[in-house]
Amino acid sequence: MAAPYISRKMEKEIADGLSHFPATAILGPRQCGKSSLARHLLNTYKDAIYIDAEKPSDIKKLTEPELFFDLHKDKLICIDEIQRTPEIFSVLRSVIDEQKKNGQFMLLGSASPELLKQTSESLAGRIAYYELPPFMLSEITKPKTAKTDLMKYWLRGGFPRSFLAENDNISMKWRKNFIRTFLEKDIPQLGFNIPLAAMHRLWTMCAHHHGQTLNYSQLGSALGLSHTTIRGYLELLAQTFVIRLLMPYHVNKKKRLVKTPKIYIRDSGLLHALLNIETMDDLLSHPIYGFSWEVMVIENIIFALNEWEHGFYRTATGVEIDLVLTKGKKKIAVECKASSAPEMTKGFWMALEDINADEAWVIAPVSGPYPLKKNVMVSSLHHFLQQYSGK
Repeated sequence: MAAPYISRKMEKEIADGLSHFPATAILGPRQCGKSSLARHLLNTYKDAIYIDAEKPSDIKKLTEPELFFDLHKDKLICIDEIQRTPEIFSVLRSVIDEQKKNGQFMLLGSASPELLKQTSESLAGRIAYYELPPFMLSEITKPKTAKTDLMKYWLRGGFPRSFLAENDNISMKWRKNFIRTFLEKDIPQLGFNIPLAAMHRLWTMCAHHHGQTLNYSQLGSALGLSHTTIRGYLELLAQTFVIRLLMPYHVNKKKRLVKTPKIYIRDSGLLHALLNIETMDDLLSHPIYGFSWEVMVIENIIFALNEWEHGFYRTATGVEIDLVLTKGKKKIAVECKASSAPEMTKGFWMALEDINADEAWVIAPVSGPYPLKKNVMVSSLHHFLQQYSGK
């Protein structure tokens, strides 16, 4: 029996995009729920057409794409895994310009706009891009089971089949298979001829360096590759949504600041699979414990506050804030602590003075919010997200 559809926060936003642009693209990692969301939205359109670019029978329908699109010009056409048919883009552009109406195409892809543009004509002004992550905490949390939902989500991550698996063992098997398929199938199908073993070692090393500032030369030396090759590989992993390169936030010109990005495995479940962390007991005793909590918090906040600029703050002496959010003149500092009784260091308070934040939040697994000082709150992730929902 198929799992019930879980409503996504971005549904209305994407529906608005369909109403205001000829083409709407939903991008995100494979298996994050793009197809399920698309089929849910297509149900509201009469006679909408769904094309799966991974199915040979569907690809045959696009043998003569201009004729196919003309035959169905009054219908919304969804093309899944669009990056597998880059030759379609030039046809889409001409069809869109000829029909001159919104809601013509919904495109689903597992690569970022930058990566797609390497093999396509620009659809600038004709397309709205939306990035869909795996489940966010607010999408799967129920009031009566909030604590257990959080622990399950933290361990398994947000990929639907991983989170909804019958047990932790099946969830881990799914994530291991995802990693293998991504490396063996997805990367080559994007047109990159990268040695499988080298990419697997690099991704695993990224997991061990998760939450730390990048050192391209150090990674290159460990793998026997140049720092420029490492940089290219990491950009590819970032553009396919499996790692995040979090850029530094620069504000205090009098301080010597870190200039290199931090690296994160974006989904905590994939991080744990790469490090063979199978249970919460394993995680609690693992050195990555705090950094694992950090990425879960950061990813949820970045997507919830997607109109805010984001980065981390760190000086050469180690004074640091995990996440700095800015929007106009508003500035929020976020520190992540995987402790139910977080203690703040002198460096935290020094960093707050450096960046002159309007408010600061310490996100920890606590039952309820409480103040540390004026405009400095300790809070659960769920409470923080509720406070800033829609802001």
